Amino acid sequence: MELTRRHALAGAAALAATPLLPNTPAKAVAPLADKQAPSFYRYKVGDIQVNAVFDGTTTFDLTDSFVLNAKKDEVNAALDKAFLPKDKMTLLFTPLAINTGGKTVVIDTGMGGAAYASSKGMHGQFATNLTAAGIDPKSVDMVVISHFHGDHINGLLTADNQLAFPNAEVLVPATEWKYFMDDGEMSRAPEGRMQTVFKNARRVLEAGLKKKATPYEWGKEVAPGLLAVESIGHTPGHTSYVLSSGSDKVFIQSDVTNHPALFVVNPNWRAFFDQDPAQAETTRRKVYDMLVAEKMRVQGFHYPFPGLGNIVKEGSGYRVVPAQWSPVI
Repeated sequence: MELTRRHALAGAAALAATPLLPNTPAKAVAPLADKQAPSFYRYKVGDIQVNAVFDGTTTFDLTDSFVLNAKKDEVNAALDKAFLPKDKMTLLFTPLAINTGGKTVVIDTGMGGAAYASSKGMHGQFATNLTAAGIDPKSVDMVVISHFHGDHINGLLTADNQLAFPNAEVLVPATEWKYFMDDGEMSRAPEGRMQTVFKNARRVLEAGLKKKATPYEWGKEVAPGLLAVESIGHTPGHTSYVLSSGSDKVFIQSDVTNHPALFVVNPNWRAFFDQDPAQAETTRRKVYDMLVAEKMRVQGFHYPFPGLGNIVKEGSGYRVVPAQWSPVI
């Protein structure tokens, strides 16, 4: 060991005494970039190609009410453990475009074109990244919506309230549609956030979509290889999907969890945006136990991009093991 240390010290001294590069001035300096490259990632599920297309992020100050049954200090500790900044929360959004059975199917749509302008490009990137991925919004055959929160439906419209996917059939969960289009349910919704959710859902879905929207039922294929799965709690009609081709599968989990550093590690934590927090926790544990048992891949809408991985059991919670990035499809 002493011999190794002496050799290491001698080598370090030699490096310090010898310039690594010739002392010549650089002939050109590359300008600093001010934005990321277009964000999309492709992978296969059997014969189906999945395009994970990033919509961006939103960051807000962490409050005591963000997690209903955990103190802010506990949430900060979980963020710190995941090497994330304390006292703030950053949420991520990744809709999908899949090529299945000769059809191009979009699953959820992100924050929308109006949000792209108001956030100065921090989110609402789905349309531009979709185009960068070589998918023309006019060529989309079908848009499948998991639930009616704004980060999933607002991208149905452009910044000037036109249809973002003018030739697409729009499919929505029948239970979600019935609930949010019910005037009685809207009248009983608490003031504040829930009234805002109702009003936004109607704004988006009635802006030329009401006659085009097709409700779908759980337990049935909504597109070739795409099975709709009940995963309620986050909203009354919240839906996830199992995408299958041959023996290969991936679970598209919508909002079963939000950021995994908090809600995968701590499945008992109840986020303020879960409409029925107790049911959401029950659903979360049921889904994640199934993913562990079946070793099925999972695609997370709110996971760090590109959002693909596997779930392992860890202590009283779970952990996401990110899929290795592949340079080929």
